[in-house]
Amino acid sequence: MPLGTLDRSPPPFFRQGPSALTKLALCSALALLLMVADARFKLMLPARAALALVLQPVQRLLLVPVDAWENAGDYLRGTKRAMAAEDLARRQLSAQAERLSRAEALQAENERLRKLLGLQPALVVPTLAAEVLFEAPDPFSRRVVIDRGATQGVAAGSPVINEAGVLGQVTRVYPLSAEVTLLTDKDAAIPLLNARTQMRNAAAGRPDGAGMELRFLAANADVKVGDLMTTSGLDGVYPPGLPVAKVTVVERRGDSSFAQVQLTPIAQPDSAHHVLVLQPMDRHIAARKEAEVAAAAEAASAAEAKASAREKRKSERAEKAAAKASGATP
Repeated sequence: MPLGTLDRSPPPFFRQGPSALTKLALCSALALLLMVADARFKLMLPARAALALVLQPVQRLLLVPVDAWENAGDYLRGTKRAMAAEDLARRQLSAQAERLSRAEALQAENERLRKLLGLQPALVVPTLAAEVLFEAPDPFSRRVVIDRGATQGVAAGSPVINEAGVLGQVTRVYPLSAEVTLLTDKDAAIPLLNARTQMRNAAAGRPDGAGMELRFLAANADVKVGDLMTTSGLDGVYPPGLPVAKVTVVERRGDSSFAQVQLTPIAQPDSAHHVLVLQPMDRHIAARKEAEVAAAAEAASAAEAKASAREKRKSERAEKAAAKASGATP
């Protein structure tokens, strides 16, 4: 090939042009301009939306195997957890069935003993199911709001419990909701009975809201860590025998004539979602007495009506006998 026919121009890679630093400066300025324009005038928002719309099927397609793998793992783990939960539920059910049979036997025995001793039957207080909505927005108190109010029959002073024990007491009632002051509130108080020693005392909420404490308890009082405290029923509000708290700290100091006893409520308010609102015991007793008086008055009126009907029949029979006697004596 003749040398004159060769192209002696430099290839495109080696052609002279703007320097790399110039290109970097231009690209940086353009990127900065686009970022400012997008942040100030939202110029790239349509382009970003269109790009997201175009890429969404691709993203969904790429996520299919990941979702399938995660779903398969969740299914296997869920099956394992479900089997473990079923096994635990079966064991708990058998244990509860045993406890229920013993409780029924004890209840029957208790009723027989009460009848034998001539005592009043145990109180069965009416209840109302409710749900905890939220915690009251007051940093200086411990209160929760439930979804039942005066329209559903909730009254101020009603005790509130859950499956573990006593939570607190209704202090404010609205038409469709009510505020419940928890036992850990600094202004809350409840009379207690030590289940081990049968000693009565009163507990109040601690100032820091972290629990409860027994106040004015003698230093030589028989109280131990782990003692169960239940309601005594002496206040006419709480039914007796409801679990309230357990003793966690007992401090006896030589320079004080009172012991410092701290309690931990059995019913934790942070985990309470569904509760029962009980009718105050004094109101239940008053309602029961009114019902008994009404029933006695009704029974007396019925007996009086029966006696009058009996007297009327006797008088009618006497009149018939007199008429027959007068007709047979001409």
